[in-house]
This record gives sequence, structure tokens and C-alpha cells, in this order.
Amino acid sequence: MSRDPFNSIKSLKTNKGEFQYWSFEGLTKAGFDIESLPFSIRILLENALRNFDDFGITKEHIETLASWSPEPSDKDIPFKPARVLMQDFTGVPAVVDIASLRAEAVRKGKDPQKINPLIPVDLVIDHSVQVDYFGTNYSYQKNVEVEYERNGERYQFLKWAQKAFDNFSVVPPGMGICHQVNLEYLAQGVIAKEGKVFPDTLVGTDSHTPMVNGIGVIAWGVGGIEAEAAILGQPIYFIMPEVVGLKLKGKLPIGTTATDMVLTITELLRKHGVVGKFVEVFGSGLDTLTVPDRATISNMSPEFGCTVTYFPIDERTLDYMQKTNRSEEQIDLVEAYCKANMLWREGEGKIKYSSIVELDLSTVEPTVSGPKRPQDKILLREFKQKFGEILAKAHGREYIPIDKRDVSRWFEEGGSQPSESGRESLLDVEYETKVKKGLKTVAVKLHNEEFVLHDGSIVIAAITSCTNTSNPSVMLGAGLIAKKARERGLDVKPWVKTSLAPGSKVVTDYLEKANLLDDLEALRFHVVGFGCTSCIGNSGPLPRHIAQAVESNDLIVSSVLSGNRNFEARVHPQVKMNYLMSPMLVVAYALVGRVDVDLEHEPLGYDPNLEPVYLRDIWPSNDEIFEVMSKVLSPMDFEKNYGEIFEGNQMWQQLKVPEDQVYQWSKESTYIKEVPFFRGISETVDEPKDIIGAKVLLKLGDSITTDHISPAGSFSENSPAGQYLVQRGVDKSDFNSYGSRRGNDEVMVRGTFANVRIKNQLVSREGGFTLHIPSGEEMSVFDASQKYKEESIPLIVLAGKEYGSGSSRDWAAKGTNLLGVKAVLAESYERIHRSNLVGMGILPLQYLTGESAEGLGLTGKETFHIHGISDGLSALKRLKIKVQMEGKSDFEFEVISRLDSLIEVAYYKNGGILHYVLRDFLKR
Repeated sequence: MSRDPFNSIKSLKTNKGEFQYWSFEGLTKAGFDIESLPFSIRILLENALRNFDDFGITKEHIETLASWSPEPSDKDIPFKPARVLMQDFTGVPAVVDIASLRAEAVRKGKDPQKINPLIPVDLVIDHSVQVDYFGTNYSYQKNVEVEYERNGERYQFLKWAQKAFDNFSVVPPGMGICHQVNLEYLAQGVIAKEGKVFPDTLVGTDSHTPMVNGIGVIAWGVGGIEAEAAILGQPIYFIMPEVVGLKLKGKLPIGTTATDMVLTITELLRKHGVVGKFVEVFGSGLDTLTVPDRATISNMSPEFGCTVTYFPIDERTLDYMQKTNRSEEQIDLVEAYCKANMLWREGEGKIKYSSIVELDLSTVEPTVSGPKRPQDKILLREFKQKFGEILAKAHGREYIPIDKRDVSRWFEEGGSQPSESGRESLLDVEYETKVKKGLKTVAVKLHNEEFVLHDGSIVIAAITSCTNTSNPSVMLGAGLIAKKARERGLDVKPWVKTSLAPGSKVVTDYLEKANLLDDLEALRFHVVGFGCTSCIGNSGPLPRHIAQAVESNDLIVSSVLSGNRNFEARVHPQVKMNYLMSPMLVVAYALVGRVDVDLEHEPLGYDPNLEPVYLRDIWPSNDEIFEVMSKVLSPMDFEKNYGEIFEGNQMWQQLKVPEDQVYQWSKESTYIKEVPFFRGISETVDEPKDIIGAKVLLKLGDSITTDHISPAGSFSENSPAGQYLVQRGVDKSDFNSYGSRRGNDEVMVRGTFANVRIKNQLVSREGGFTLHIPSGEEMSVFDASQKYKEESIPLIVLAGKEYGSGSSRDWAAKGTNLLGVKAVLAESYERIHRSNLVGMGILPLQYLTGESAEGLGLTGKETFHIHGISDGLSALKRLKIKVQMEGKSDFEFEVISRLDSLIEVAYYKNGGILHYVLRDFLKR
């Protein structure tokens, strides 16, 4: 068959030269209504047209995409991204896997250099910097030094990979967050390569990859497993998505920010239900949003639950490209190609959507979100009241807000006015003793400093994450708030750990040019690093006296951060209430030091003359912010910083790496180990068998995230992972984090399902514990898995709705595999984790609609026999589960096998996607 079955290849003349492109004209002539397709579907269609080979991508795939309709479909479609983006936490295990594939290929007599990335891979080291030092002018340098001490071996490995592999580049530590670097530098909008021009597309090993949708690039987060397959030339297959149209109108009112808008949209889309769907934004409100505003929305796609939140390319896109120093030739190419190939936004057109959600931007109010999910929106004016309700409901502590009449009466009886110390004023003492009934409080004294901590005190205030640090309006706004607070004599409370972690060095450049970095530093918001920090749990330890007060008194303390994630125990294991908000509000709340305050009516504090200072007094106007932006933003800043992005600092440049094409694994290493998945792999595949006699390793509820499943954050010496390192002579101070040790499967399997807040219904206590059912003994999940392995008992996991939501962590699936879990049975899955389970040879099963563990009376102590696997698997096949329980009658029920396509069936049969790729390579 012709490689161009619809006569799609056309010629396009541009200022950059003449190129071939794949036009929709032939499909239109064949009767397909391309103009009614959402832009995001058009890009998938172009991808299929261009990559058609009549094998992995067929004519039927093209016709399926060209005839997309708003109704749900069960047809699978292929996608071959133009490039892959990685960060170091997920990138290291991916590189370990590819290096392990090379090692196994050599053992089988193959040429190792034939195993290389087949498409460009950019790995940005941004997830390893931790906030050990803060609030000082040496914080950044000290954190970088500690980062290299902890991660030197990993960085050497990545630098080796950059030399050993083709198509693989590494952005060294300290240059920025991968999504912001992608938005500001890597993304081209349209790619010109080998005489061809086509849309820039990618997948990334971080769930916030869709941030680049804001500049008109189709991209989404996948697990490291899926990304590795794409790197090695495999199409990514997924079910044809529904496309939800998000219609925006109006403009944001004065006093609100892009962060308020995105938290509003997060709640709106979660309520509508967009899990596994595409969201495409349209409407007149789009014209009022800059690309950083759009990217702030797209960044939160995983918080909505959708795959992408796409903004078509338009004049705003070109304007942003110019401001971020893309070449004029590139900008002209983007415009010419998009206008020639029906990918340019012009009004609303005749596009059909699966459903439409509308938002009038003028209705957005100042907003925060928390305390443990991004979609739990709270209007700022209701924050104090909601805090009290949550404290009472979730923690059983009564909260009685201030009654102004009682306070007035107290003053009449001789109470004095507040002193300049603010929180420690007589008013606050009375507030603590008389009004805060039921709240836990503790007096803290360190040297000559005394203060009171209580439930709701803020112990972490972090301006962090790509979500907001890519948006100059909120970053300069935060600087202006700091400036005005200083002018009124306010300061951050002494118990608040502050940090500023920009997503790129461009941010510090414009803050310095605006003379605002000094103001932020005066409030102890010093730059602590250029990386994700608190948003991914790298908050570092709380100061010892704060940590001890919280731990000893079981205080329910809070964090405020400008991030996108606030799941339980994510930001810091000692902080139980975590609130997302704009960088501007982060500064404001750091000044007041607690979340139980009504910032509309109560002051942030008092100036030296005992005059109250309210939020409205220091909040900058939109005109002020935009005036500063117009003076300090320059394409030259982007040219300077991104011109040297691959150079790294002196420590990076001095890292010495071997020249071998096959990595020389060290038996002594506790960071980098060859994975066990491929060693000794057979070159043929046996048919899979039914799962007989399985026991439940964990029985879990709803909304179990990959933060609950995957090893993340710090860990103690008493944990299985800690014991493993101690036995190998590693000091507790050198444990580092789970994320930094993702290249060592022995550490990671011991940390799977070990989150301190996970609630396994087989046991009464929180944390990574379970019941070894045959013996009735409680133990760690890892230890139980080892006993089951010795007993040759297969394992399953029972779960509720939205299993695996959150970040695209491949170790949530890899660790599950190494624990001996053969299947997961849940009511529903988040997209990435389900795909990763398949990619690791674990069978995802789903209850029939309306059924659940509780509805079927499952306790988790039963024995399970899963039938229907051995007699032939097909996509979405129904299987039967027979349940046995001592003293009860056996019964059966049906489930759906969530192998959603034929290629996923093939991956499962092979034991995983990389096993499939390796076997394919070994046949050559």
C-alpha cells in the first residue's frame, strides 16, 4: 500500500525554506469533516497520517481519527511523539532500564549501540534539590553543595548516558524546572526536520507535561515505562478520547490572579468529570489570557484528571514566542504552517465537542485549595471558617472563631491594645486561652526567642513549582507584596520556613531588574534552588525546635505553597494541612503565620506605630504589576540563560564519567543497580495463565494516589528501605530521598506502599503495614510480600475509585510488580497508572458498574481465583473471579480486564512493554 493513502503530502514555502507537510486536504476530499474536529484531534490525525506504515499505524487508525465524533469510543489509536521530556527522578530509572536492555543484549551477543533513543530525549535535572538551608544569602549555594554530595553518583550516571546514547541530552542541575524549561525554550510549536514540517508533540515522564499545551503543543504525562517504549520506537496506544470544550468568556477581575482562575477551573472540571479525556479551551475569554496564564491552566491537567488541556496556536502564542527569544524564522514557520494546515485559531468556528463547560472569568474570586487535594477549592473569604470545619471533622478538634463582641467587652474590662509583636500580643494571648477552646497550643522558646505554635500555624511557606513560577505576573506580584510589607514594617513570623524556588533563572533576572528580589529576601524568601522543591516533597527538615514541638504535641500545622500538589504527607510528613495558593498569597500568609485568619477583615499584623496593616493595603494593582513587567521582561534574558543551559556549574563540569558503551554496574552502589526485569529473558513468550489462589496484599479505599503507592520523600532507619541501607553501611544522614534512589530497585521495592498516611483496611494503623493472612501476623508490606513469595502465593490489591491518581510515577507499578502483585482490582483508574500497570505485566481489573468490594462483601481476607486469562485474552475482556472464605460459601463475580487494546494484550503477555521491545530487538 502507498505510504500516502490519502494523497496528503503537500509542499509549503516559508522563510525557513521549502518543506513537505501532511495536509488534511485529501481527507476533506474523501468526505471527512475536518473543520468540525477539535484542534487536539487534528494534531493526532496529522501524527497518524505522517507515521502511517500499514502495520503499527494503519489506514483504519487514520479513518477512525478523521471520523472522530463527540460520543465515547472504544477504538484505540496510535501516537508517535516527536520527542520525550524527562526529569531526573523518573529519568534515572528510565536510563537504568535502557542501560539494562543494553546489558542483556550484550549477554545475548547483540551490538549494544543498536539500542539507542530513536527520537530526541531531553532530561532536566530538577527534582533533586532539597530545602536544607533557607532564609539566608548562602541558602542557594549550600543546597547545591548538599545536592551534589547526595546525588553525585546519579549525576555521573546521567552524564555517562549523555555521552553513551545518541539523541539524549541532559540539562544539568540548577537550570530550572523541566516544564518551565520546556515552555520557555525546548518547545518549538512546529518542528522542521529532514525537509519535513509537522506539529511539535511530546510525552513526558512527569504528569505536569501538559503545561506546554499552553503554547499550542500537544503533550501529556506518561509513566517512565511508556516513555521508554516511545523512545525505542513504539507507538503509544490509547482509546480515542472524548474532548471537553472549556469555554471561557469575560476577563479576570481586579484583585484576582491566574492562580485563583486555575484553582476555580480545577474544581469545575473535577465536578464535570474529565478523567481520561482531552480538554480544549475556546471562547472570547481566551483573548485576555497570556501564554503564561494559559500554561498555568494546562499545568494542572492531572489535577483535573484529564490528559491534556489544549490551547490552539494564535497571535498570543506568537507574541510569547517573540518575548521568549524564539527566532523570527521559527515564529514565521509556526504561523505559516498552522494557517496552511487548519491548526490556527480563528474565532470559535464549527468545532464539535463531547460536552462543554463554561466559565465567566469575571466571576473568579481569590481562592486557595486544600488541605489535601487540589480540587478542594476554598474561597479566600471563607478560608477561616472552612479551616475550623475541617479541623473539627478530620481531626476531632473543636474550633471556635473570634467573637468580636467578646473581644470588645474584654477591652472594656481593661485589656490593652496589641503590642508590635503581633501574634504574641495580649489580644492573642486571650485569643489562645479563652477563644481557642479545643485547639492544641504549645509555647516554644529558643535562645531568647519565644512564640506560640498551635493548630493551623504555618510552618512552611514556599513559592515553588512550575505552575506559578512560569508566570511573571504572579511572581512580580509576590515581589511587590514583599516590598509593600517591608515599607509598613511587617516581617515573616519566626516559625515559618520560607523558600523561593524559581522554575528558571529568567525569574531571578527580572526580579533583580525590578529591585524586588531584595524585598523578598528581606522577608527570608531567599532563592533556595532552581527546582521543584516543596511541591514534590523536597521541603527539607523543619527546624529542630519546630519539628519537636509539632511531633511531641501532635499539632495540626499547615503549609502554604504556590504548587500544584498537596496530597497527604507529600509536602512534609509532619504537616497535615497543605494549601495551594498564588505566590502573592504565600507571602501574605507567611506574614501572618497561620491559616485561621480572615484576610478580608483581620490585619496581617501591626506596623511599629501599632497601626493595623491589611492585605488590601499591600496588594498591588494590575496596573502596577503590568507596568513593572513592561520594564523588566526582555528576550535578552532568555537568550542569556538558555544560551548556557547545557553547560552546568563548575561541579557538573568536573564530574568524570567512563567512556564505556555498556554501563559497568557496581555491586557496592546503593544508587544505581541493573534492574532484574530483563536478566535471562526468554526469546519466546508463553501464554499467560489464570491467577489461582491469590491473597490480598492491601485493601484500599478511594482516591489512592501514586503518592500513596510509590516510594517518595524521606524515610526512617526503621523502615525496610532504611534497614537495607543501614545493613550496607549507609548512615541515616546519607539516606537521601526515595526519589534520588529510583535507580536502585532494592530500595524502591521496600518503599512501595510505605507512605505514612496510607490506610490499608486489613490493619488498624496507618502506614505501610499489612496482614499476612495465613499467619494472622501484622508486618510491613515488604516483609509480608517476601513471606508470600516464599509460600508461592500470588498477590492482588483491592481498591476503590480513582486508583493511581497523581504523578506519573513508574515505580508505583515497578514496585507493585516486584512485591509479587499479579493483578489490581479497582472501581476506576487514573489513566497513567493503569497504563503503567500493563507496562509492568500487572493485570488491571475493574468492577462492573455499580459494584465494589463493599457491595460484594469482600473483606480482603478471602482467597481469589481469576479465570479467563488462560483461554485467550482480548481487549476489555470480561473475566470471572471465584472467591473462597473459610466458613462462608464460595461465590463468583465478573470483572472487566482493563487491557484496553490489542497491543496492551501483547504487552501483558510479554510480561511488560519493555520485555516486548527487547524481544522484538532480539529477533533482528
